[in-house]
Amino acid sequence: MDVFECLADATRRRLLAALAHGEHTAGELAAREPISRPAVSRHLRVMRESGLIGVAAHGRERRYRLRAETLEPVQTYLAALRHPPVPESAFDALDLEVRRASRDQRRSDGPPDQAAGTPSIDTEEIA
Repeated sequence: MDVFECLADATRRRLLAALAHGEHTAGELAAREPISRPAVSRHLRVMRESGLIGVAAHGRERRYRLRAETLEPVQTYLAALRHPPVPESAFDALDLEVRRASRDQRRSDGPPDQAAGTPSIDTEEIA
């Protein structure tokens, strides 16, 4: 199971949140959850197999800890969603080009030899 599949379960996300604050035994983690201790142990096994958590023996206790480095694929994915794939400077260049095109369009709408605000006179009507 990969990290994303592991994080898809709400119980596992709660267990990870608890482990983010420090090491815990399975009993300590089970006391926080509305599910049985064997169910918590199964979740811990899945998390251990995916690499999200590590376990170390301390005397008779097995203490579980978060392996934060395994969350790197998730952080990379979220960073890609937060930052557009186009650099911000490209939008500045686009803005400049739109302004130039708008200015050029305004200039081409009127006769090129007529000053702005001057009414046009048709010389054929006078003759």
